[in-house]
Amino acid sequence: MGHIPFCVLVPVTVLAVVAVAAVDDEYTWPQWKVPLVRKRRTVPLSSPSFSAHPQPELSGTCGIECQRRLPSPSLEDLEQFLSYETVYENGTRTFTSISVQGLNEMTAWSRNASSSSRHKREVYGTDTRFTIADKQFSTKYPFSSSVKVSTGCSGVLVSPKHVLTAAHCIHDGKDYLDGVQKLRVGILKEKSRRGKGGRERGGRRKGRRRKGDTAQEDGQEKDENGGKGRGKGKSRKNRNRRSVESEKPSFRWTRVKKTQVPKGWFKGVSGGLAADYDYAVLELKKSSKVKHMDLGVISSVKKLPAGRIHFSGFDDDRPGNLVYRFCSVSEESSDLLYQYCDAKPGSSGSGVYIRLKEPGKKKWKRKIIGVFSGHQWVDVNGDGTQQDYNVAVRITPLKYAQICNWVHGDSSACQVA
Repeated sequence: MGHIPFCVLVPVTVLAVVAVAAVDDEYTWPQWKVPLVRKRRTVPLSSPSFSAHPQPELSGTCGIECQRRLPSPSLEDLEQFLSYETVYENGTRTFTSISVQGLNEMTAWSRNASSSSRHKREVYGTDTRFTIADKQFSTKYPFSSSVKVSTGCSGVLVSPKHVLTAAHCIHDGKDYLDGVQKLRVGILKEKSRRGKGGRERGGRRKGRRRKGDTAQEDGQEKDENGGKGRGKGKSRKNRNRRSVESEKPSFRWTRVKKTQVPKGWFKGVSGGLAADYDYAVLELKKSSKVKHMDLGVISSVKKLPAGRIHFSGFDDDRPGNLVYRFCSVSEESSDLLYQYCDAKPGSSGSGVYIRLKEPGKKKWKRKIIGVFSGHQWVDVNGDGTQQDYNVAVRITPLKYAQICNWVHGDSSACQVA
């Protein structure tokens, strides 16, 4: 083969560099100029009754096909949907109206079409979930950022003191759930090292409950027969079973200081768009020492390599264990992600994340791009036809700004997603 002329080699080299850069961009977190969410006014409200009960399935939601026919929300609509209620641990409640600035930065977001078929949320075919039962893994990042909410859902730490979860885990659209007035979050903890005399480090005796650890109060440590697992005359089989179960991950339960839910989730406010606002933030009374996961914003999951998402939660059919899964996103809108991940009740509220490179660096980083909402029945075409699907609420620039405002008190502190 002869020499390649330099005039030919240079364009080929440039094309190769451009191609590599394009591929690298696919694996890099995009940088967004997100809008600003400002507090406008906060007013006190009467205390909620806390009378609602968890719903196994959500229904009546305008699905993605239905939403395509809806007009895009105006600035005034968005400001109404993003206004929010705050409930404090003493039962008091406030309403905060907000203003949005920099909305023109969101022009890249548009509604996408979807296919007409959906799979049910329950496990179908081969169960692709992974139980992370070993403490060596479940108490290490990223699994350690997953938490259990005392109302029966999951969540994810987005700061040392804040948990992101689904709104329906707190509020049914009309009222707050029974139990929210004493809401707690369970964070996975490693087994305490014990010294001589059955004492933990720090002088605590074995079996003595730490302050703030309310696992027994919430019934989290009862055995599967409903008993406390104590008493004489237990067989060796039962003792061995307890020994094995003691190796499962345990929780350190922390009280919630306040909860914040967007008004768009409430009945009659956003109409068929309520599913887009199925997220909430819980502020803990005490900071966690566990590493949290940052939020991220991407325009399309399907454009990413493999279009794959990941999330971990505490599925009801595997009590006491953290369950991890991943799958590809099949369809998406500007606010929702449709996928076929195997999941069971209890996993709602889990943080949906992906892993990409940080801009200008070779380091990979996981970020939360959505909240797993769960199985929902939706109005497909607006004619009353109901269809079930699996959905996650995605983090948009506006939601990113709002959550940042809840966590940091100022959305301008989070301009680069």
